[in-house]
Amino acid sequence: MFYGAVVWDPWLILSQIVCLQCLYYLTLGLFMSILVGTRVSRMTLVYFFDFSTLTASTATGWCAIIAFLLTSLAGSVYMFYIVERAKKCLDFSATLYIIHLFICIIYGGWPSSITWWVLNVTGLALMSLLGEWLCIRREMREIPITRLRSNV
Repeated sequence: MFYGAVVWDPWLILSQIVCLQCLYYLTLGLFMSILVGTRVSRMTLVYFFDFSTLTASTATGWCAIIAFLLTSLAGSVYMFYIVERAKKCLDFSATLYIIHLFICIIYGGWPSSITWWVLNVTGLALMSLLGEWLCIRREMREIPITRLRSNV
């Protein structure tokens, strides 16, 4: 696909959003099970979607915070492969975190913890900036042009 031609493809955009969201939660589940699952007796969705578990006053809270930050870093790599455009990284990152906010509101109510807000804004910034940096590095590579010579 040539990047200069702007084509509105809502199914592609929707599938990219769904793919990023699924990969985000799968990665978050992996990091949560490694970091938090070893510290608690029962791993539940509370650690994913309830703002009260993200606290800096307990070791389990710190493990959950680290899991969210590592997932943001992994999300930027996912954007590098799925979105492939630096211009779109902020849009897809913001969409992912807005959907996460809505799920958190449905699950546990409006997040009233400052730690939750700082963590999610930091995760959004990490994911979008690192994703843009990775995509820009790819976009700025030289395009190899080979000369075809005829042997006359």
